Amino acid sequence: MSLQFDSLLYERRGAVALLTFNRPQRMNAIGGTLKQDIAQAMRHAGQDEEVRAIVITGAGAAFCAGGDVKEMGEARANGVGPGLQEKLRPGRDAMLLAIHESEKPVIAAVNGAAAGAGMNMALAADIRIASRNARFAQAFVKRGLPPDSGASWLLPRVVGMAKACELAFTGDLIDAEEALRLGIVSRVVEPEALMPTAMALAARIAAGPPIAIQLAKQAFRRGMQGDLKEALAREGAAFNICFDTEDAKEGTAAFFEKRDPVFRGR
Repeated sequence: MSLQFDSLLYERRGAVALLTFNRPQRMNAIGGTLKQDIAQAMRHAGQDEEVRAIVITGAGAAFCAGGDVKEMGEARANGVGPGLQEKLRPGRDAMLLAIHESEKPVIAAVNGAAAGAGMNMALAADIRIASRNARFAQAFVKRGLPPDSGASWLLPRVVGMAKACELAFTGDLIDAEEALRLGIVSRVVEPEALMPTAMALAARIAAGPPIAIQLAKQAFRRGMQGDLKEALAREGAAFNICFDTEDAKEGTAAFFEKRDPVFRGR
């Protein structure tokens, strides 16, 4: 199944939705209709009962180069400068939240440059896999701007406060191996292996019990904000919900019957 967007390619491969940012001539910078396309595509994937995992990536040589500086410059030249960020914010925020708040697992397959808001889109995903060609930067300071697009919330939770400050204050470009060392990505693979690796992982996740995975994702997200006692209570509630599902019974039966389980989301 395919949907048509101006700045994004949408494809469903089995139980995996693949969203490809499609402005390669602008390094997939966030301009044109890309913000709206991502938010709409993420909503569609979230509502599609056949989709159990989502992969986001970029067309061409870049993942996403961040905000389209050329478009912003043109807007400023045309007198749209005052309040420009406030005009951009609703669509940009909706895009980031659509990725981060998706109830379904989201994998970012980072194929090249992920700068500024592009890096933060990757950080908003649950899992990040990088091509050896990938590069990351909180490039806002290079444009005389503070971190934006969720960086102040997302980045310290991934790399810690001190390293987040260093990356934000310098705008330094880091390669895929450094991103792996910092925990920004969980794997680095050769460029030709990126999409097969990401799609295979998404398919493995999609074959799992969707209710349990959804509740696990919710628990991990909320666990970043509360204490251990609250986390234990959430885990107990989630376990009780899953315990009586058909998927949990199937998982137990498959274990005793020495076969792979078939999960149906019930």
